[in-house]
Amino acid sequence: MKKKWLLLAVLLIAVVSLGLRQTTTLFAKHEVGTAIDSLNGVKVYYNGSVSHVKDRNVAPDGYNIGLRWQCVEFVKRYYYEFYHHKMPDSYGHAKDFFDESLADGAYNKKRNLNQYTNPSSSRPQVGDLIVFNGHPLNFYGHVAIVSKVADKEIEIIQQNPGPMAPSREKIPVENKDGKYHLNYSLLLGWLRKK
Repeated sequence: MKKKWLLLAVLLIAVVSLGLRQTTTLFAKHEVGTAIDSLNGVKVYYNGSVSHVKDRNVAPDGYNIGLRWQCVEFVKRYYYEFYHHKMPDSYGHAKDFFDESLADGAYNKKRNLNQYTNPSSSRPQVGDLIVFNGHPLNFYGHVAIVSKVADKEIEIIQQNPGPMAPSREKIPVENKDGKYHLNYSLLLGWLRKK
């Protein structure tokens, strides 16, 4: 009897996983590639499952923007289109945007941005990149952009947070002893254009 349940569970996981890897998922709200939000005219596209990859987005000048419609592709496209900013290292996973060897406020030369740890003496600002560490369901981490700042929270805009997750999310901010702490366990820190 236990073997039947185990086999059924494995089969169910396989079917759901297969469905989540398709361009439209079992739980899809939109078709992959549909614009679902925007920030300053730069669109956020629906990607279906977190692991779905279509192709690489390359700017007309050859700059690598990223894999469509992954989270990294959105933040790099936003910085490229809105700030005319190119990152010296145009490759890497989301969690690779944050260099854990750097001190709070130090210059991250791979991204040509200043980097702040969580917690930091510098409060997040609109336009900052927020970097999340990987976890067992997403080893590559996640990256988003601060779209609003309020007294006790920030709002982020993100691409590819998962098939059912929203493009915008709020994260609580707490100030303790002159340090700003974003209350989200996997949040490594934020990066800012100089």
